Amino acid sequence: MSAQTGREGEEEAARYLAGAGMEILARNWRTRRGELDIVARDGESLVFVEVKTWPRFPMEELAAALGRQRRKRLVETAKCFIGANRQYNGTYVRFDVVFIESLRAGTRPPRIHHLKDAFSESV
Repeated sequence: MSAQTGREGEEEAARYLAGAGMEILARNWRTRRGELDIVARDGESLVFVEVKTWPRFPMEELAAALGRQRRKRLVETAKCFIGANRQYNGTYVRFDVVFIESLRAGTRPPRIHHLKDAFSESV
């Protein structure tokens, strides 16, 4: 997957989440520990969203998209985000994954699969 495809997938995911009523707080938030694709607020929850743009949608591959090391890095980066944004201390935290099917321009809209609470960790 190219960087351009990844950016397009993140843009599509942000539109989808905003359309679902979530407030986008940050995109591509970076620290030494890693990057958060999207940070959003869903009601009273702070949501860290990992975006995966794939050329096709075999669910067995999607389930393996976030290995243990990747989840650990996301949690550590989320801790850094909360440390830098103290107003979110004590807020319920959720980790979501949004899968975007990448398609060539001019074809049907991409399929989107939003996996809420994809995994849980203490932050």
